[in-house]
Amino acid sequence: MNKLNFLKPDIDNLNTYLYSGIFLIFIAILDVSFNSFLKTNITNFLPNSISFILPLILGAIGFHLIRIEFSGIKNLDLLNKNINTNTFNAVLTLLIIFAIIKSIPPFLSWFFIDATISGDTKEACTGTGACWTYIKIWLNRFIYGMYPNELQWRINISFIALIGLAFIGLLPSEKVKKFLTLYYVVIYPIIAFILIYYLISGGSLGLEWVETGAWGGLSLTFIVSFFCLIFCFPIGMFLALGRRSDLPTVRYISIGFIEFWRGVPLITVLFMSSVMFPMFLPEDFFMDKLVRVIIAISLFEAAYVAEVIRGGLQALPRGQYDAAKSLGMGYWKMYIFVILPQALKLVIPGIANTFLALVKDTPLIFVVGLLEIVGMLNLAKTNPKWLGYAMEGYVFAAIIFWIICYAMSKYSYNLEIKYKTDR
Repeated sequence: MNKLNFLKPDIDNLNTYLYSGIFLIFIAILDVSFNSFLKTNITNFLPNSISFILPLILGAIGFHLIRIEFSGIKNLDLLNKNINTNTFNAVLTLLIIFAIIKSIPPFLSWFFIDATISGDTKEACTGTGACWTYIKIWLNRFIYGMYPNELQWRINISFIALIGLAFIGLLPSEKVKKFLTLYYVVIYPIIAFILIYYLISGGSLGLEWVETGAWGGLSLTFIVSFFCLIFCFPIGMFLALGRRSDLPTVRYISIGFIEFWRGVPLITVLFMSSVMFPMFLPEDFFMDKLVRVIIAISLFEAAYVAEVIRGGLQALPRGQYDAAKSLGMGYWKMYIFVILPQALKLVIPGIANTFLALVKDTPLIFVVGLLEIVGMLNLAKTNPKWLGYAMEGYVFAAIIFWIICYAMSKYSYNLEIKYKTDR
């Protein structure tokens, strides 16, 4: 065996350095894990100061030993390239690992082991863990808001129907699929509006009318997000085209619209739509508060969508435009069949990011008195019978929003893979 150089590991003694480094890293992590989970210090025979810092020292030495350039082992080279480039990065990695290990036991204790889910009152939550009883009792309000209990079947039927109609694109044959764009852009939104207006709102067909002020919870979050996503995308697309138009009037109007809406906070837009906008309407004209909110958010987000799409339009080479014109295509035909499909494919991540921000901005509608899921949580936490359990509510809301956003992110990633082409 060649003479080992401890200060500079080399590939000639790869196995020796690799196994030694892995062993030291394992011992460091094992020491912290025993201390965190079993409250046992396996180095208690050492002075406290040395025992405290020993895992970090052992782990740093272990990372140093496995820091071998061009080892030929894919995972090891990837590790060294990303998080083990030098001793400083190795120490930071160890600190993060140790912090995660230290946080797991209290998290599990609060979230699962000592948590309470039984009972129907606050008195049932006598432990030190989370009181999931609070979520269980208020779950109906968190989903439906103040919508009457006996009429909640209308919301259920509406959402089941909309979810079912959303999967129609998976069923038809290839001949019918060419009409799917028309279905999802025009027909599906109209069906959604009819279901929500006539079934959830009521007031006709023998159904009891329920004012939008009583709507709330997760169902309202979905309604606002759904219609804002549908409306802001085409508006943003036309604004992006308008900003690149050769007509000065169209271009300057588009620029002014985009810069205005991007320059004001969303909470201000919602406040103006609720308080100031009705003052400019005729006395005998009424526009529902929910409609004003959807219009305000759609216009606000359309400005951001426009800039994302404009980036995709500018990324296309000039040859695509010239090729389309050489085939005799007019302006709209060129953009519909050649330019926009390529531009939108390039900006799928940006559009998805804007849509995710839209969904997470829906809690701001509390300024106009509409209580979606976060608004209902704020209302529930002030209930005298359930004071002190705001943490459980916000954790519940965080999980719900994470699931929604992760699903949207995963779907956008699948679209990227589906329409990916080599450049």
